[in-house]
Amino acid sequence: MIAYKEVKSVLNKHKKRDSWFLDDYSINPYEGCGFNCSYCYIRGSKYEENLAEKITVKQNAIEVLDKQLANRAKKGQFGFIAVGSATDAYMQVEKGLLQTRKMLEVILKHRFPVFISTKSTLITRDTDLLKEIDKTAKLPADLSASFSHGVILSFSLSTLDETIAKQIEPGAPSPLKRLETLATCKEHGLFAGVNAMPLLPFISDTDEELEKIVVAAKNHSADYILAAGLTLFGDQPGDSKTLYYRFLEKNYPALTRQYDEMFGNNYYQPWSYQNELKKKVRKYCDKYQIRDAILEK
Repeated sequence: MIAYKEVKSVLNKHKKRDSWFLDDYSINPYEGCGFNCSYCYIRGSKYEENLAEKITVKQNAIEVLDKQLANRAKKGQFGFIAVGSATDAYMQVEKGLLQTRKMLEVILKHRFPVFISTKSTLITRDTDLLKEIDKTAKLPADLSASFSHGVILSFSLSTLDETIAKQIEPGAPSPLKRLETLATCKEHGLFAGVNAMPLLPFISDTDEELEKIVVAAKNHSADYILAAGLTLFGDQPGDSKTLYYRFLEKNYPALTRQYDEMFGNNYYQPWSYQNELKKKVRKYCDKYQIRDAILEK
């Protein structure tokens, strides 16, 4: 079921630029998400167990965004806009509603650069717009000397295992289809890479699995690979920790104790784990000559 609502604002200005994705702003065409990933950080009692059942369209978002970007452009406040920071902008309903495409048309009009992270194959529909944005976008002055792309695309995956992906990302296309879509976007001349996040502890963060992911990214012409661990929130029925532990108990019951020890009372993994993960990813990125960041170091 799709709901509609009026909004006063759609453009969110960050206090500082995201160091990973380079975005200064974010917009979300929808609330909720048809891909229904169990680990999603936006989960909670607001959405209950199925994010796909409570999708909301911001019906006046195009007009509001037009005014907000016109104001920012007039002041010269250009910066990357993350399209779909709390939803996948190319989930199933986008095919008919075209909300994301209409937002991209407004972004093109005002010459802002965009960052899009998605699991969807639908993004290839909009390569015409993305190529125009890439050519005409104005980058912020402090980025323009070191970066020359007006569009950054990231294709998200947590594992290459089709069975696991179907269990934790039930509404999303398979990891292979995401990689093939990445390759298609590269054929159109767009800058694109892989978001290997969240990697699943003891499942897809092993040396063997990490190397497979890096190799797959390289083989599909990815410009970069970003990797990060897992966050788990809450103990209510619709929370990510509850739903992810249900997946563990059904498929990897022996790992639940290790997860308890890893997370303790925190929603994030220890800094020691995160630092070790970065080192392992960098090792394989160096081996296969693919950068582990969007900006070259």
